[in-house]
Amino acid sequence: MIETAEPLSWLDLAWSAALILLAGGLSVVWNLGIHRRLLIAAARATVQLLLLALVLEALFATASPWLTAAAAAVMLGFAGREIFGRQDRRLAGGWGYGVGGAAITVAASVVTLFALTTSVRPDPWYDARYAIPLLGMILGNVMTGIAVGLNTLTAACARETAAIEAQLALGATRWEALNAPIRHALRTGLIGIVNSMAAAGIVFIPGMMTGQILAGQSPEQAARYQLLILFLIAGATAIGAVMAVLLAAARLTDDRHRLRLDRLRGTK
Repeated sequence: MIETAEPLSWLDLAWSAALILLAGGLSVVWNLGIHRRLLIAAARATVQLLLLALVLEALFATASPWLTAAAAAVMLGFAGREIFGRQDRRLAGGWGYGVGGAAITVAASVVTLFALTTSVRPDPWYDARYAIPLLGMILGNVMTGIAVGLNTLTAACARETAAIEAQLALGATRWEALNAPIRHALRTGLIGIVNSMAAAGIVFIPGMMTGQILAGQSPEQAARYQLLILFLIAGATAIGAVMAVLLAAARLTDDRHRLRLDRLRGTK
């Protein structure tokens, strides 16, 4: 029988935290200028994860579909804000937040509900013990894919303005003129999850599989769960990236097939 890992004490955690101090010391020695940011990030992670643990314990105890939905809504809202914050060039007005927020909400919600009602099947299906961690794993990766895809598209439109407008002047539709930037943005947004799947098991052991093995799960079952998560992330990233990039491309043009870079905010 596989024994579960021993609970971590605060002293155990302090030993690992010493590595953060080591990294900060290296930053000071080499004058990298990131030691403050590193310490602040570590402190934020500590506070955020401990608060998350308290919230999850309360959610698990109540098993309320409304509280689960509220927690999911908060997570989706912050994910949309992160996508907005990672853009060098942003769509002006509410579109700057709306495109990324809508894309990640649709993609993550659809794929999470799909997993809960097909592969995972908790009872009840909205059980926060399954729904919230599953949504969180999907969000973290989809958020990056959408942000990278949007950033690539807006950068390409700003960089290749002359080429795009030349195609439009020659009679190309806006979708024909933006075909190359759209395809490049989608490839860039999806390459992260493609590389993760290609390297999983050979270059690294993914976090889900590692956690389940440490918790006492058999390696085979841990591998199955990891594959499930990777496939869900890939599907959600594809849905989110396509939706976000196409919405942004539509916003950056108009019905008269003109490029509308005036709808972009300037570089940060």
